[in-house]
Amino acid sequence: MEVNVIGAGLAGSEAALQLAKRGFKVNLYEMRPVQKTGAHTTEDCAEFVCSNSLGSYDITNGSGLLKHEMEILGGELIEIAKACQVPAGNALAIDRHKFSQTVTEKIKQNPNINLIREEVTQIPEGPTIIASGPLTSSKFTDAIKEFTKSEYLHFFDAIAPIVEKDSINFDIAFWASRYDKGEASYINCPMNKEQYEKFYDILINAPRIEQHDFEKGAKFFESCLPIEVLASRGVDTLRFGPMKPVGLIDKRTNEKNYAVVQLRQDNSAKTLFNLVGFQTNLKWGAQKELLQAIPGLENVNIVRYGVMHRNTFINSPTLLNPTLQTRERKNLFFAGQITGTEGYTESIASGLLAGINMAKLLNDEPLLELPLDTMLGALTHYITNPEHDNFQPINSNWGIVPPVELPKKERKNKKLKGELMSNRALESLKQYLNK
Repeated sequence: MEVNVIGAGLAGSEAALQLAKRGFKVNLYEMRPVQKTGAHTTEDCAEFVCSNSLGSYDITNGSGLLKHEMEILGGELIEIAKACQVPAGNALAIDRHKFSQTVTEKIKQNPNINLIREEVTQIPEGPTIIASGPLTSSKFTDAIKEFTKSEYLHFFDAIAPIVEKDSINFDIAFWASRYDKGEASYINCPMNKEQYEKFYDILINAPRIEQHDFEKGAKFFESCLPIEVLASRGVDTLRFGPMKPVGLIDKRTNEKNYAVVQLRQDNSAKTLFNLVGFQTNLKWGAQKELLQAIPGLENVNIVRYGVMHRNTFINSPTLLNPTLQTRERKNLFFAGQITGTEGYTESIASGLLAGINMAKLLNDEPLLELPLDTMLGALTHYITNPEHDNFQPINSNWGIVPPVELPKKERKNKKLKGELMSNRALESLKQYLNK
């Protein structure tokens, strides 16, 4: 039996590989390069567009737990990500080009997957997983609207600039990870109060790219706000956010800094670095002026400017079961950011679950509805909870998982709490799968 998977991004690629290894024939549709998105730059499957980080791999972190759950479930892309890893402290960051090229080759070489380069404009008949992503084409968006009988919600996603390492001034910039955790894998550009205030003045007065009419009135997602939006909330907002200086000391000077800009490795060759938390929609000339106002980046060479694009997602609480199956049509599933899961790891995880559950459906087996105390179970239950009045995208976090009881004196011990919740989740997942 053939299964249609719409979209060869992170979720769609994972879903296709899950189905293929279970013996199903997959028609994997990808509209690039025939139809461009405005954010992607290649035609490769599973392309990273915003950052090259999948977030923390630490088991005491919510995102880290999700990665370990994916390993237990037999995730394909998590293994490729580990093979394409670049240094980033406790985070799982990748060489984004190597990763997407590896995924693309694995898909092309799989005899059970037919990669079709064309735009889908109608929801196909037969078993289908829609993983068309937050940049779904307008024609297919209309088809989904017709099926769901509901309007889309919108928010914006912004991309950070990437610069060449050789253009960074290391007489000023220094290598370190916060609190010296892991290896010193971040480049840090320190600022004193005067330098920060100059930077802030440039930022809040910088011209922004005009939004298209169809983008106006859409909402920002809190965890991916443009830096200029954060700055508009107050002069010190950045110093308590992406530019916080705590735990970052240049051992050459041992001086405490007023603010710090961090850069994270973006490719295996260590020639490109992206600015952490610097998603932006400023005009390109303004971006250049802003970046060159950062100490250490006075002569920086920008290889990719930041951009902002609209993301779209369905109202999952009214449409989906926690299995990611639609309530109205049993052989239709959704996966990825179009469901309202936010983040690369979350997209892959939802594609993994949708692929497994589609295979189970076609084999007449019970679908996986993961326990609430697992991160993926909590995430899928959260986005499909019909009690949501104002549904907004969500990523993996401890707030959506049932709490654990700690002794009164340990209630503020976040590391212990994370360890206990992670151990409980992994044990719960193993027991569930072995039933």
